[in-house]
Amino acid sequence: MKKTVTTLLLLAALAPVAGWAQDRIYRCGNEYTNNATQAKERGCKLVEGGNVTVVQGSRPAAAAGGTAAPAAGSAPSASPPNAPRVSSNDQKARDSDARAILESELRKAEARHAELVKEYNGGAPERNALDLRNPQRYIERTAELKASVSRSESDIAGIKRELGRVAPAN
Repeated sequence: MKKTVTTLLLLAALAPVAGWAQDRIYRCGNEYTNNATQAKERGCKLVEGGNVTVVQGSRPAAAAGGTAAPAAGSAPSASPPNAPRVSSNDQKARDSDARAILESELRKAEARHAELVKEYNGGAPERNALDLRNPQRYIERTAELKASVSRSESDIAGIKRELGRVAPAN
C-alpha cells in the first residue's frame, strides 16, 4: 500500500514537468520557428540535442513620414532623426571643452612619458639596493619600464588621434 501511495505522489509531482516539454524547433537560416508547416514550406532543419531559447527581437522602426531608407552606399546620418538638436553655439562650446580636456591629458601623458624615458635610460635603468641583491628583479623592472614606455607612447598617439577628430578651436 505504501509503495502505491509513493508511486502516485511521484507521478503527481512529475505531471507538471510534462508541460515544460518544448515543441519541436526548426532552424531556417538565422531564424527559428516551432510551426511545422511553415518550416516544411521553407525547408528548415529540425534542431536536435538540447533546449533552445529564442528571444524575440524587434524590427527597426521605419523612417519617419514613410520616407525610403537611404540607398546602399550612402553615408549614414550622424545621429538618429529623433535625437535632440543642439544649437551651434552649444556644440562649439562642447567641442572647445573637449579639446581643452584632451590637450590637458596630452600634456600629462607627455610629462609621464618623459619621466618613464628618463627612468628607463635607454634600457639601462639605474640600479637600486634591491636590484643589487637580486639581479632577476632588475631584469623584471627593466622589462616593466620598457612596457610602460611603450604603453605611454600608444596613449599619446591615441590622444593625438582624438584631438584630430575634435573640431579645431577658433
